Amino acid sequence: MSNNDIIVSLDIGTSKVRAIIGEVTSGTFNIIGVGSADSEGIRKGAIVDIDQTVQSIRSAVEHAEQMVGIQISEVYVGISGNHIGLQSSHGVVAVQNEDREIGEDDIDRVIKAAEVIALPPEREVIDVVAKQYIVDGLEGIQDPRGMIGVRLEVEATIITGAKTPIHNLLRCVEKSGLKVKDLVLMSLGAGGLALSKDEKSMGAVLVDIGAGQATIAVYEEGSLSATSTIPIGGEFITNDIAYGLRTLTDQAEKVKLKYGCAWIDDAASEVVFKVLRIGSNVEKEFNQEDLAAIIEPRVQEIFHLIRQEVKRLGYTELPGGYILTGGTVSMPGVLKVAQNELAASVRIAVPDYIGVRDPGFTGGVGILHNVVRNYRGRSSGGSANKKTVNRSKQSAAPVQDSSKKPGLVERLKNMFSEFI
Repeated sequence: MSNNDIIVSLDIGTSKVRAIIGEVTSGTFNIIGVGSADSEGIRKGAIVDIDQTVQSIRSAVEHAEQMVGIQISEVYVGISGNHIGLQSSHGVVAVQNEDREIGEDDIDRVIKAAEVIALPPEREVIDVVAKQYIVDGLEGIQDPRGMIGVRLEVEATIITGAKTPIHNLLRCVEKSGLKVKDLVLMSLGAGGLALSKDEKSMGAVLVDIGAGQATIAVYEEGSLSATSTIPIGGEFITNDIAYGLRTLTDQAEKVKLKYGCAWIDDAASEVVFKVLRIGSNVEKEFNQEDLAAIIEPRVQEIFHLIRQEVKRLGYTELPGGYILTGGTVSMPGVLKVAQNELAASVRIAVPDYIGVRDPGFTGGVGILHNVVRNYRGRSSGGSANKKTVNRSKQSAAPVQDSSKKPGLVERLKNMFSEFI
């Protein structure tokens, strides 16, 4: 990766598929194109229809391509879901250079050593994230390159996922005519973008509330320490509105986006709107207070469940509080409900880039931030090429393995076909 390189992130969500194009400049990036399409074939964050998902990905990518006038061939894909697991690991290697200076190869070897863990056959490694390096017993080192030592160790977090959803995700992207450059855990990307250094070290909870699910990521001592997913989100609010107003779901979604308010005290009785009643051609008039009376209880329930889940993960009071992101939190009044229900400091994180200043884009922009930050952290040793990005993500092997799996499956099918 070098200056003026183009990197593209793909955020495949329950309601939207977003492709974000970034241009790398001087160790950071600028957003130069954004493509968005309604998501079909996704339910509660999981792929349920390959062909519909492929069509949604193509629509989002084409939209982004038209904005910038370039053709996208490679993407960094965000992954999330309740199948994601975290596992601590430890790697140890001897420094190879004759002068005992720690270099890129030593870091790669110690990361690979940490990656060697026993996993069930249905799971595979998505990423390896170094928490700290230890050089000859000296702890707390974030970047050991250039240091002199004999023994290099790493304390790492191994991010694993279930093979079936990973391969379905890869299959969808590949059928869209795109090459998967790497998989990035959405919580990791969004956390790097949305959380400050102090929030990560003191302890904070990042909550991404999408349409079909709410993803919780707990950061402590500077790194991701726990993650969980609750299958509840903005779709539930839409369904409540559809039932409450006796209208169609697509009408309920439009009303929610235009007039929705999660805090009934902020709703205005003079703001009125009409909706078509289901099963008839009659329109009925409602006001914003009527709508807020439906929305507020559901939003309260979402945050109540989030608090319960954080407590179940073993965390009670974290000094950094809660940082909210995701499309659902952009609704007026959500922040007040969250502060009331969570009884902690709460803020909403919004990406500070032109064209994507919306909580719904935090995940997609976070993927780009993660790629550039990891490259920047390790670019000073060795030449800058596209393979370096994969190595800097420390998870090239899982992605390559994933892409090889179909070939293996085909070979097995061919073997068995001889006996059929």
